[in-house]
Amino acid sequence: MTAPETAPRLALDPARTALVLVDLMDRIVGLPVEPRDGTAVLSAAEELATVFRKAGALVVLVRVERPGVAEQPPGSGLVAGLAARGDLEIVKRSIGGFQGTGLDARLRERGVSTLVFGGIATNLGVESTARAAGDLGYDLVFAEDAMAALTAAEHEASVRLDFPRLGTVVTVGQVGFGAG
Repeated sequence: MTAPETAPRLALDPARTALVLVDLMDRIVGLPVEPRDGTAVLSAAEELATVFRKAGALVVLVRVERPGVAEQPPGSGLVAGLAARGDLEIVKRSIGGFQGTGLDARLRERGVSTLVFGGIATNLGVESTARAAGDLGYDLVFAEDAMAALTAAEHEASVRLDFPRLGTVVTVGQVGFGAG
């Protein structure tokens, strides 16, 4: 499910908006995901990150580390080239990006009140992080074409049923700053 291409472009405030990209790590981007592959998700996420950086908005890169292990599995770092100077990298040890990470405090320090989401998996890391953000009072935007899940059905359930109740579902092309 994608937002209609005829829908207006968002007019976000770069000083109050952050892009949150969840689990874009080699070992996760390489999984067989749907309705688009991890490479397509990564490309859409990179496009969004470029728009955010150009506008001076914060880019948050959330990645997972397995707790209680001496060494993380290969591919546990962010995809090479994804992070840029000024981005905020958050390491989580649970499904969502807020629990025990200090992410909320870091966003509030910067005056962020709106979060735009992308990543893998739609119904796990992205949705868990978004639900916590909603509970904390953030306005939520979901870039549907910058996400995928292990099955198309899981992705669609989040995008069609859950996300519209939590915030606004858009396409990458609808995310913008200033006058729409």
